[in-house]
Amino acid sequence: MLADLLLVGFGNVGRRFVRLLDERRAELQREFDLTWRVTGIATRRHGSIYHASGIDASHAAQLAEAGQQLTTDGEPVAGSDEVIDRLAGSSAPLRVLLETTTLDIAAGQPARDHVSRALRLGCHVATANKGPAAFAYKELSEVARKNSVRFLFEGAVMDGIPIFNLVRETMPTVRVEGFRGVVNSTTNHILTALEDGAEYAPALAEMQAQGIAEADPSLDVDGWDAAAKAAALTNVLLDGHVTPHDVDRTGIGPATAAWARDAKARHARVRLVVSARRGDRPVVKPTELPESDILANLRGMGNALILDTDTLGRLVVSQLDGGLTQTAYALLSDLIAIRRSTAEPATLRPR
Repeated sequence: MLADLLLVGFGNVGRRFVRLLDERRAELQREFDLTWRVTGIATRRHGSIYHASGIDASHAAQLAEAGQQLTTDGEPVAGSDEVIDRLAGSSAPLRVLLETTTLDIAAGQPARDHVSRALRLGCHVATANKGPAAFAYKELSEVARKNSVRFLFEGAVMDGIPIFNLVRETMPTVRVEGFRGVVNSTTNHILTALEDGAEYAPALAEMQAQGIAEADPSLDVDGWDAAAKAAALTNVLLDGHVTPHDVDRTGIGPATAAWARDAKARHARVRLVVSARRGDRPVVKPTELPESDILANLRGMGNALILDTDTLGRLVVSQLDGGLTQTAYALLSDLIAIRRSTAEPATLRPR
């Protein structure tokens, strides 16, 4: 089955995604009867292009990384709305928007509008942006249902580690009552560096150098990224209706260094913990944990989420290595989930 793909946002994650697609091309065709072509790319800084027969996305990634415009690789178009409209007009059996724009903590825009437009026009959506699920999960899910398409966002919380797919696909009838976890790689790296004696500024600069933290890192260290993830988790897993602005949020800063070192001397650890119970307000705050707590033992960019369920008790999902490849893989796994949802059972090769 042929999928026409549109990328709105073409930063580090989007560019890693198109390369991962190339790397897995043979497996996608062999295991899932899935062939694909990138027909459009919309960016804020490098222009927007569309070509019905496909674009050399790997070359487009090279152009973007070199700071060049993409217009040599396709027909220039006005922007994201026009590219989404062009995708909707495709005759391909699958039409999928991959949305990877930067999180806007004020209202989740423009990602919400991108997702909504694509869904309303009958296109499937996979996004690594936390905004749509954190600000408008119920609204967008209803739009997807009415238009018989999928709205997926596995990369929104823990890179490529399955959280939403785990609950949706493998835990039927299980009710999640609450969650607790460490879900921001930048702050966890900083906190573990601080407890080992590092200074705050160099620890943050290392995350910026690796492309994990933004040039303006306030979304991470002020707790907004974690708050957006807490809102998404609450909306999806706990049937909540919150936004990041409803989260009780406290971040970290240079003054956290002394606390982190003192806690380690007392055989404890400071971690930025997200938590919520069904019906309660989500919380993000630095928390001192005993060494026996599984979250206390997460170092560097390690993340973990503990789900409290009615049937299976407490479940822990953890990743020790996060980064661009893992987030790009989440988009790939969502693309495969979309393909599976449209396939006859005999079409897919048993694993």
